[in-house]
Amino acid sequence: MTVEYIRYRITDPDRRAAFEKAYAAAASHLYAAPQCLAYELSRGVEEPERYVLRIEWSSVEDHERGFRGGPHFPPFLDEVRPYTDDIEEMRHYERTLVVDKRRM
Repeated sequence: MTVEYIRYRITDPDRRAAFEKAYAAAASHLYAAPQCLAYELSRGVEEPERYVLRIEWSSVEDHERGFRGGPHFPPFLDEVRPYTDDIEEMRHYERTLVVDKRRM
């Protein structure tokens, strides 16, 4: 499993509401994609203009070739395209052995 983190910074409060609405719509395409295992969009408490999208993929290859090459990516991208310039980081990570096993 691979975890992708996408960090956004959206300074305009009006765009924040639209951003969250866009991701609520885009989430249906993540949910439908077999390569996507889970996802979560979080908003900063101290800095509400900062968002982190966390997506669990079955693998980097499944994400980059399977999802992006499949039928769910184009409508997903259509929903979030207005916010791609707000991305500060988009990276894949793998878990380490430091994990709370009670939550697994």
